[in-house]
Amino acid sequence: MPSPTPNSGGASLPRRTKSSTLVPKLQEATAARDALAAALTQAGIQLPAMDVRTPWGDLVPDDEEQIPHDARTRHALVHLGVCSAPVALALAAVIARGTAG
Repeated sequence: MPSPTPNSGGASLPRRTKSSTLVPKLQEATAARDALAAALTQAGIQLPAMDVRTPWGDLVPDDEEQIPHDARTRHALVHLGVCSAPVALALAAVIARGTAG
């Protein structure tokens, strides 16, 4: 018998989906996060907690048919996290310069 996962109390953990519907949305959000991080870095701004989040929850059934239709059509989200006031002001200044050009 395989040993239980640490901190799982011996119970098996739910598996993440390998859904062909959801994977492209995660790839899209990851690429968007990376592009945004690169552009911000080029502008001299670093947001320390950028992440990709899913609006359908981290764990979904393995069977794609059990995933609610509205979850299959939603995009994954780029979460910018929190930043200090000086970083927020620098970000606002970069956006303002971009819109003025």
